Amino acid sequence: MATGGSKKAIVAALLANLGIAVAKFVGFLITRASSMLAESVHSLADSGNQGLLLFGGSRAAREATPEHPFGYGRLRYFWSFVVAVVLFALGSLFSLFEGVHKLAHPEPIESVGIAVTILVVAIGLETLSFRTAIVEANHVRGATGWWQFIRHAKVPELPVVLLEDLGALVGLILALAGVGLAAVTGDPAWDAYGTLAIGVLLGIIAVFLAVEMQSLLIGESAAVADVRAIRAAIEGCDGVVALLHVKTQHLGPEELLVAAKIQLTAGLSFPQVVETIDAAEARVRQAVPAARVMYLEPDVATPVSA
Repeated sequence: MATGGSKKAIVAALLANLGIAVAKFVGFLITRASSMLAESVHSLADSGNQGLLLFGGSRAAREATPEHPFGYGRLRYFWSFVVAVVLFALGSLFSLFEGVHKLAHPEPIESVGIAVTILVVAIGLETLSFRTAIVEANHVRGATGWWQFIRHAKVPELPVVLLEDLGALVGLILALAGVGLAAVTGDPAWDAYGTLAIGVLLGIIAVFLAVEMQSLLIGESAAVADVRAIRAAIEGCDGVVALLHVKTQHLGPEELLVAAKIQLTAGLSFPQVVETIDAAEARVRQAVPAARVMYLEPDVATPVSA
């Protein structure tokens, strides 16, 4: 299941987006502003996405089976990838289509005051959701910069919610600008331009998320700091002469596979070899608790030919 912080951020975003989606759609019915319709679909897509993240987290919590001996942790990556696809198909493409349609068939905006009020309230609610995501992400990212955190985080839900909330805030500002300029100038084309800008913004976010989730889905190694800690734990174990090589891969956000070949002290008996490997595994798990699946193989260093 998603970690507590991730789940809190997802639920906060879900509740905010459901309320905002209804308000925006009512606003569109009153004003006929295309940017309001685009933002309604955007919020509806975001709400569905948060539901998918919660569903993926619950499915990933299932116990391992003979068919899936390493468990279902990567389902969280899969459903995060689906979120990116939904955001692109339902959010970006619809907004682009609606913007082009409104440019070809412009309609005057009605009840501008209602549209502006709804958008301002939505900005306030979205800001609260975004703040929740930031607070929860801060518990995880530590001293890591925001760009590095989003690029290299192994927990997929927080980067997804952060970028969705950021996109929602910027989208609302674009919608507000489009409606405002259309009202001030009397030219409904500005509303269409705002809608097109929302579509481009969502497309960029969706493509970025898809690329990042694809990387996690096919299997990423542990973070550099974790690999360093694993190496130090093995190399510092009594009876280990050298760590010949080590490979790591995330089976899920909080589960790590570690495979290594180690050179042991010559002359150890079989029980001593087993004891040394068990001790090395214990040291690794103490240093990196996520290293739950581990295979350490005794080996000898290959001599370098002259």
